[in-house]
Amino acid sequence: MNKLKYRPLNLGRWLVWGGTALVMIVLPLIFTSGFTLTLMSQIGVGIIFALSYNMLLGQGGMLSFGHAVYSGLGAYFTVHALNLITDGAFYFPVTLTPLIGGVAGAVFGVIFGYVTTKKSGTTFAMISLGIAELVAACSLMFSDFFGGEAGVSTNRVIGKAFLGITYGPSIQVYYLIVGWALICMMAMFAWTQTPLGRMANAVRDNPERAEFVGYDTHMVRFLTLVLAGFFAGIAGGLSCINYEIVTAENVGAYASAGVLIATFIGGAGFFFGPIIGIIVFFTMVTAVGGITQAWLFYLGLLFLLIVLYAPGGFASLIMMHVPVIKARLMRRLWLPYAATLATGMILLTGLISVVEMTYRFSTEAGTNPNMTLFGFAFKVTEGVPWAIAAGLLVGGFIVSRFAWNAVGRAWGDIIHILQEREAAA
Repeated sequence: MNKLKYRPLNLGRWLVWGGTALVMIVLPLIFTSGFTLTLMSQIGVGIIFALSYNMLLGQGGMLSFGHAVYSGLGAYFTVHALNLITDGAFYFPVTLTPLIGGVAGAVFGVIFGYVTTKKSGTTFAMISLGIAELVAACSLMFSDFFGGEAGVSTNRVIGKAFLGITYGPSIQVYYLIVGWALICMMAMFAWTQTPLGRMANAVRDNPERAEFVGYDTHMVRFLTLVLAGFFAGIAGGLSCINYEIVTAENVGAYASAGVLIATFIGGAGFFFGPIIGIIVFFTMVTAVGGITQAWLFYLGLLFLLIVLYAPGGFASLIMMHVPVIKARLMRRLWLPYAATLATGMILLTGLISVVEMTYRFSTEAGTNPNMTLFGFAFKVTEGVPWAIAAGLLVGGFIVSRFAWNAVGRAWGDIIHILQEREAAA
């Protein structure tokens, strides 16, 4: 990567950002179904939301249980603004209405953030949870603004078309989301390079030392939360345009928990980690959720495995291979990785079989015991399918242990070689 750095340009960074933009633009031309377009729109909004959350967690070390407050309130203000524009109360381009949500998110970041950021750690997390519950309760109490359980609906097709753009077709909404996502991604990445972004890292790692050199840690956390609320509000505004309705779920615990899980899965310690996490999360919710009703089990299991065995998320697993690739030692990992993949598929097949059969047996064994799994039809009340599923699960676990040991030995050899090269240099 160093060879791609030429002042004043960093060609490697331009390639990464250019490649990201190209992928986001080209994807709907390859995957043209309505389902994939809806999924990609959700992912685009989720990327902004997750990156804004990572400003708190990854950059500032603030574990928040109520980040959906800022995106949800941003969505509510956006939906009311769209309705006022429809009624002719004032004029504002639909393309820029996510800014209304962003401003609302920042304003509530000022209101709530000054209190919540007085403390850090567990206290901050508990205060954020309390505020989230407070706002969630208000969403059902003040129906004039929040619309009660039914929520507030709107129409994104307002006024005359500009250059043929009405935001009626879903593809136009997708590209609107892509445009805002790229702008917000670049802005949030730029923030990480600013003095405030660097001080957020310092306050996260050693607040006592930051105070010793003269910085107000409370103010650093407060400003970080306000900016995070701004970008979360933009995500909420885009969500409002995408769905044309805002309900109490937008400020609820599910939305806050979802972005927390996605950020952890992707890797809070890396800027691109939440992007990976939100892709995995929405794939589990939308794609896997459309196949099986046990998708929450799989999501919870994945989250548990990441926390236990890869606390840095998928991003850390990717980044740990960078020095290996530079040292041209990846060939030592191909065979152990291939064996791990093969044995892992056996284990995964057994796990899915046991979970799906258990779910069907517990819910429909008396009424509809017939089921089809991996192309095979059988009855969950028979013993043979259970024996096969258990055999795949146990056998896959045993052979996977051997494969993981081979991976461990390969990594040990690589680390030894890298240490020897470093010592020789």
